[in-house]
Amino acid sequence: MECGTGTPILELDDAHGNVYRCKRCRTHLALTDDIISKDFYCKDGKAYLFDKVVNVSVGENEDRMMITGMHTVSDIFCVRCRVILGWKYEVAFERTQKYKEGKFILARAQLLGPE
Repeated sequence: MECGTGTPILELDDAHGNVYRCKRCRTHLALTDDIISKDFYCKDGKAYLFDKVVNVSVGENEDRMMITGMHTVSDIFCVRCRVILGWKYEVAFERTQKYKEGKFILARAQLLGPE
């Protein structure tokens, strides 16, 4: 399947009801097995840290001061409907935050799927 831009849409195996989807267009985004932590927050409330996600495009890098210090992040968007879903951690400047590099935050308010 493709979205309007010609980008292929990946379908994840949802045999066990373990797929998170975009709330707006229901595009598959991530599996419960790829959650690193549910103890994150964003401006919209609760957020989850994922090791990997699919069907997202990545925006420009920008430095943001967060509760845990300065990070270089990129907003991530649903490839189908273009809604902002969260961000990708590109660089963590604090040594204790390096585990976040290359990981993804998805805002729970933008997701359909398991609780």
